Amino acid sequence: MRRIAFLLAIGAVAGTPVAAGTIEKSLLKLDTDERARQICAIRAVDQLRRDKQLPAADRVQASTSGPAAFDGHVVKATSGAVRAKDRWYSLNFTCGVTDDGMKAVSFAYKLGSEIPEEQWEDLGLWR
Repeated sequence: MRRIAFLLAIGAVAGTPVAAGTIEKSLLKLDTDERARQICAIRAVDQLRRDKQLPAADRVQASTSGPAAFDGHVVKATSGAVRAKDRWYSLNFTCGVTDDGMKAVSFAYKLGSEIPEEQWEDLGLWR
């Protein structure tokens, strides 16, 4: 699953047609709820960069304690994390997706404080 998230993050950054095609094919292999979570993670990185909250954001974990909740067309991450410059920060977000889970249509977030490195292993985070 981390491989797909990595591909998605790279594609979101690259924005190339080849990357977009590869990402879409990878996403279509996932069930709708996991696809929605991945799309929302991509949206989170993009939004944090655009808002200049964390311009160097490169990775999002939607949840550090089990999968983010998916209900209908909404992904809700209440224990997420975002990485920027080899540091992790807490992140909560709510993300609305299309019926097929292929596009984020709404996104709201709250960026929290830096997560101490001694907690990373327990939370499934890495450098």
